[in-house]
Amino acid sequence: MASTSSENSTQLHSFDELSGIIKLMWGSVVRSDIFQRWTQGFNFSPDEPTALIQWEGGPCAVLAPVQAFILKSLVNSPSASNWQQVDSDCANKLLIKAACDILRQASNNNKFTLVHIEASSLSGLNAQIPVADEAICRLIHSESEGCVKSNSISNPEKPPNPLNYNQFHSQLRAVNIDTSENVEAFYLDRIDLLRGTFGVLLFLYSVMSTKGLDNLRSEVSDPDEPLIDSEFGYGSQSLINLMITGQAVNYVWNNYQDIGGLKLRGISKQSEVGFLTLLEHHRYCEVGSFLKNPISPVWILGNETHLTVLFSFEKALVCTETPSEVARRVFKSFDPDGNNFIQTDLLQDVLNILDLVSEPEYVDIMRKKLDSENLGIILLSSFMDEFFSEETNSTPDTFTLFHYNGLPRSCPNNKVVYQEGKAVLLECSVRSVCESNPMLTCLQTRWPNIEILWVNGTTPSLN
Repeated sequence: MASTSSENSTQLHSFDELSGIIKLMWGSVVRSDIFQRWTQGFNFSPDEPTALIQWEGGPCAVLAPVQAFILKSLVNSPSASNWQQVDSDCANKLLIKAACDILRQASNNNKFTLVHIEASSLSGLNAQIPVADEAICRLIHSESEGCVKSNSISNPEKPPNPLNYNQFHSQLRAVNIDTSENVEAFYLDRIDLLRGTFGVLLFLYSVMSTKGLDNLRSEVSDPDEPLIDSEFGYGSQSLINLMITGQAVNYVWNNYQDIGGLKLRGISKQSEVGFLTLLEHHRYCEVGSFLKNPISPVWILGNETHLTVLFSFEKALVCTETPSEVARRVFKSFDPDGNNFIQTDLLQDVLNILDLVSEPEYVDIMRKKLDSENLGIILLSSFMDEFFSEETNSTPDTFTLFHYNGLPRSCPNNKVVYQEGKAVLLECSVRSVCESNPMLTCLQTRWPNIEILWVNGTTPSLN
């Protein structure tokens, strides 16, 4: 067991702090069936030793990012050749590493607050910080007076939940830990905190508590809007972004965009794992290069109601931004409406940021060339052809992909296993949109000309 001196409490975790986090997460009305759907641990599939099972809809907002970080470790492992032959001890260590990676992103000062429940033994740990039962109970009783009672039909294989919403929250405790190494030691000694019935919720509260209530409120678009949908139980984009990047922002574009005079905050840097969504195809959002081109070739895939994960061992699928990718990103920062053009008078600003020639005389020449019809706009395609036409593409033409879906009912034969596909990037410049194939449509937001042949003959489900 880790020494108590290394797990010292730097400051008491405020009763109001955790109460506020609970309110931010659930809102003012908590349906009992939705709470029950979120009560599950991080449990691995008997058919795929590193694939997490999701019993019911909702907690994929936590499970999919944790799965993505598990796969990040596997993809970057020197012994990746044996990645599907992993014993239970190794799987637990991968789970703990994923948890530490996510917590580290959420921490602003390398300080961590881990939430557990009273029933968990923390013998010998002087840094126990009890949350006032009375304060929490006042919060949850006042909110659950209007609680909608509903009997959920739980998966028969899902372990039973011994506590209801009120009982669970009345037993919450928190401990402050001062280094990520000690967080890892903490979970190694207490793996049941992650694997047990409330593992997903306890870890989510730990991420939110480590982030801090004030920081969460400053990043979400509307602090009065719960992170878990009160009607359907799905995690919001702010919650998904918090788990992927440590930022609880509501948008998936790079940095800021000015929409109707409002400066809306997106992702501030290249992410460790990526995010793609079918909603971008439907033009409900715009995913920026920081999420489309992550550090590791692992992407969380989103549709309207569920999250799954795509990954590859082909490292050339991701890289540091090329000059053309930087140019495309900068150009789009002057195109907040996503029209793929800018006003001609903005050309000098774009050239200046990209450290290209930006003297007025040269800019005037380029304006006339790129806007030969004097329409007052410059198209993105024309700009890229003029300044970055000769940059070669480092992405391979063929590569192997794998897909993960944690819901047994969405997997062939109800078995949660990784589905393998052989991808090819076609040479044609016009992509074929197939609305009946959501998987392909989603991936085309990243690789417009991709085609995939799935080894088992069936396209994996995004649902």
